[in-house]
Amino acid sequence: MRSILKVTVASLGLLALGVTGAAADGHGAKLTGTLSIASDMSNPAPRAVMEGMVERFGEMHPDLEIELTVTDREAWKTQIRNVLSANPPDVANWYAANRMRPYVDAGLFMDISDVWESEGMDALASTKGAMTLDGKQWGVPYTYYQWGVYYRKDIYDELGLSEPTTFEEMKANCQKILDAGKKCYTIGTKFLWTAGGWFDYLNMRTNGYQFHADLMAGKHDWDSPEVRQTFANWRELLDMGAFIDNHTSYSWQESLPFMVSGDAAAILKGNFAVAPLREAGLDDDKLDFYQFPAINPDVELAEDAPTDTFHIPSGAKNPEAAKAFLKFVVSADNQTLINNGENLGQLPVNANSSVDDDKFLKEGFAMLSENSPGGVAQFFDRDAPAEMAKVGMEGLQEFMVKPDNLDRILARLDKAAKRIYDK
Repeated sequence: MRSILKVTVASLGLLALGVTGAAADGHGAKLTGTLSIASDMSNPAPRAVMEGMVERFGEMHPDLEIELTVTDREAWKTQIRNVLSANPPDVANWYAANRMRPYVDAGLFMDISDVWESEGMDALASTKGAMTLDGKQWGVPYTYYQWGVYYRKDIYDELGLSEPTTFEEMKANCQKILDAGKKCYTIGTKFLWTAGGWFDYLNMRTNGYQFHADLMAGKHDWDSPEVRQTFANWRELLDMGAFIDNHTSYSWQESLPFMVSGDAAAILKGNFAVAPLREAGLDDDKLDFYQFPAINPDVELAEDAPTDTFHIPSGAKNPEAAKAFLKFVVSADNQTLINNGENLGQLPVNANSSVDDDKFLKEGFAMLSENSPGGVAQFFDRDAPAEMAKVGMEGLQEFMVKPDNLDRILARLDKAAKRIYDK
């Protein structure tokens, strides 16, 4: 489904938008003509956020007409290439890192490194790597959310455990949890992708963000010493019995009761797990969060933080207005507004923004803004091409169940990678 909203100074009427003046974005340029925006923010809350941004930006630039076309998110995934090729808008929604590579390589996204060099953009430093390909920046982020380890604080307190900062501390904690008759981690791998989160973290902590990003882009062999070391680290946890049994039978939601009951002490997951855990009875006295600990001290900490983005198509007819809109989107005030609990309920990317008074949003914001110098990855099935992601995650799930199959798994992944990336 597609719908179009046109915003002009006349259509804004007497809306109480809280931003006035043609220079309200701080850049002072008088923008004219038409700015066309193609968005996939089709669900009710994201759509309201998108329409609100268009209205506020339109009030700031009364001589500019804005056309917003909203397309269902899943439909946009199949339509975006044709739209960018045939009738490109001035601004388009998409995703960061390797998910934008096909459109960068095809010359369909504009190099906007000049936007990143402008004043105030250093506040987006945590995501610059995810927006960079071939040394250039190709879009801006507008929201992301943290991944990390959510754990039963009451169980840790009962066993005298502290939040681990190293892999050795993580394994030592795990052994004490196992000795108490519990599992260290719950996980449901029935739908494969959750195993991708474990690989992402173990690989980034072992080899660093750039190696991980290059592996997802087909630039490294799966059967390499570096990747083997990642699996060796993972196997230490598997051999301990760290994960719940029969995890291939459960979705991630079906794995949560193990944590709620106390049969498992933690889960590696995105912040979207907090709401169902709270609803199941784990209040904030029992539930806490820590950053996945360091493994290799020589690599900087990087995180999984799936990031939604805006881009300027190379065929944009009004690139000046498009760049002004992107600067508005990432401004601290706008990022605070659109990501609060009444809107997207996620994290602002701008380090100068503020977040809702929520324990986990505050911890995630601090972690991504201040304590993740290695950058942010987009998650296994966003960073790798869809076909490679499927084959890869099948291999990861198999490894968790049959780690002795590692040689065959790596050979299979290398064979698949050669076919997929050489297309």
